[in-house]
Amino acid sequence: TDLRPLDILSEAVPAGGLARSVRVFQVQGMRGFQLNTSRPRALGFPASRLFIHCDCFPEEFSIIVTLRVLSAPTKRNEYLFTLMAEESSSVLVGLRYAPNKLHFLFWSQEHTGGWQTRVTFPNVSLSDNQWHTLVLAVSGQSFSLTVDCSIPKDIVVETPFPSSLSVKRASFYLGSRRRRKGVFTGLLRQLVLLPGADATSQMCTTMDFKVEMLSVPTVLQGLAEKPASNEVLKYPYETDTKVTLGSRPACTKQEKMQFWFNASQRGLFLCNGSTWISMLEVKQRLDYVEEYQNLVTNSETMGVEVFTIPKVGLFAATANRYTLPGSAIYKWIDGKFVPYQNIPTYQAQSWKYFTIGKKIFLAVANFEQDERGQELSVIYKWSRRKEKFITHQRITTHSARDWEAFVIEGEAFLAVVNHREGNNHNIDSVIYRWNPRTGLFETNQTIPTSGAYDWEFFTIGPYSFLAVANTFNGTSTKIYSHIYIWLSGSFQLFQSILTIGAADWEVFRIGDRVFLAVANSHSYDSGMPAPSNFYAINSSIYELNITAQMFVKFQDLLTFSALDWEFFSVGDDSFLVVANSFDGFTFSVNSIIYRWQGYEGFVAVHQLPTVGCRDWEAFHTTEGSYLLYSSAKEPLSKVLKLKTT
Repeated sequence: TDLRPLDILSEAVPAGGLARSVRVFQVQGMRGFQLNTSRPRALGFPASRLFIHCDCFPEEFSIIVTLRVLSAPTKRNEYLFTLMAEESSSVLVGLRYAPNKLHFLFWSQEHTGGWQTRVTFPNVSLSDNQWHTLVLAVSGQSFSLTVDCSIPKDIVVETPFPSSLSVKRASFYLGSRRRRKGVFTGLLRQLVLLPGADATSQMCTTMDFKVEMLSVPTVLQGLAEKPASNEVLKYPYETDTKVTLGSRPACTKQEKMQFWFNASQRGLFLCNGSTWISMLEVKQRLDYVEEYQNLVTNSETMGVEVFTIPKVGLFAATANRYTLPGSAIYKWIDGKFVPYQNIPTYQAQSWKYFTIGKKIFLAVANFEQDERGQELSVIYKWSRRKEKFITHQRITTHSARDWEAFVIEGEAFLAVVNHREGNNHNIDSVIYRWNPRTGLFETNQTIPTSGAYDWEFFTIGPYSFLAVANTFNGTSTKIYSHIYIWLSGSFQLFQSILTIGAADWEVFRIGDRVFLAVANSHSYDSGMPAPSNFYAINSSIYELNITAQMFVKFQDLLTFSALDWEFFSVGDDSFLVVANSFDGFTFSVNSIIYRWQGYEGFVAVHQLPTVGCRDWEAFHTTEGSYLLYSSAKEPLSKVLKLKTT
């Protein structure tokens, strides 16, 4: 047997056949076989197909069963499997379930004179319409049963399991003892024989014992969103479908493969175990934008970050100019952002929310020195006990503008943009790597930057990229911004693009196309005559050219000291909104929403009055879709609601 798991279920129900002998049911997000009670012999196979190298049943072994009892058998036994000699009606090895009991049967010629031994485990209740995983470990006179990774039930009997039980001319029968009486009526998902080992430790490695599978037939494994073939249809397929109406219900593993009908959106959604997937929906279209909430902030706001903490709620963190009362975190309550926590900051420029495993962090980029004359940006960690962010790590930075968090090959990184040190704009920005042993970020790589404003991380296929927006080199804003590619454990230069006071990169995808938009803020060159307007300049959108392996210019759009791009979608439509901050005369400038129109590129569709607009964030709740903009010129940011048809 070479100690490999022996999959009895897969042998009895091979892929591609026996459609009349089984039906496939999907219940609570897991599939199982229901057996045809009228044809029990059809689900049998010779034991020699499992015991290739030996014709004896193993002396020590485990039997792993994942099952769901559909209804409690009233006064009868139901067999999960049996091993029977061809010329005899005796059960050599078997497992059967009775109300609140589990019986393990075996034949021992030398010890009992040819009688069957039964080991009974009492108080085993499986008839609750839930999936259960059983592990039966057998060794000599010791028999141990573990149900759903709970405390094992141990039994020692007088008659040991035989050391040399012959399986010559014997066959396994799935769910029966070769006759109609006692056929298992529930669902079977897993039935595995593991020779020579107690499988309990292997099956109980996580809290979710139901997902711990040693071997499951292919047709019973996870349902693909779009099956490549009709494999699932090789078996009659049914599911206990439930459709929920009303407001959005929870979507967990318990609701997997259940439907929710959203009457207001006229949409049908399917739970995949974590999120609701649209199956049939009347696609929404953006009609207009309306003012929804005036968000009074502690002071002028340089940046805003919207994020969701699982099981806690939706939040927005504002990076505010003044030290007192610092920057603020707001929580979305009853359809509005309300103050939640204040954090001391020093002319904060931006926030970055990220997670590492189950740990939740929020990093602030501080532009100025603290009371002690130190330039420190701070990483805060979410305390589940206090339900607040608390200080985790301080990092020396130089007029920090932005943080970017990302993961490459399973390792977590955090990159800071250092804008200047004193009057020197040509300094290093730093990439930090998370050290799981110390629980801290450590310097991994430095990259030369020039008055940089922004990092943007993105992936294309297996490749990871990091783009920096260089703004000013001390004499000119007409300088190259760079895109780096991760190769051999570090970022290396991939492409340089001429930008004009670049303040932001935004990567986005439309279909299979990859775009990169730069926000150009102002034109200045100490060695050139002053332009008529420093701020009315083109910002550009670049598209990845796969053949050339580089980004090429796709479209120019006239902007006014643009500081941010934000990409969002409504229904099937894609949009970009730009943060126009200053037109050379006033900070009261319209920011523009552009809609993707294919061959035409992005076309202006909405003009939004803003004051010193610095940052845009798009977010969604069950009530609808929104845009939040921050003002760097007044202590008032605005939440706008996207009205759809």
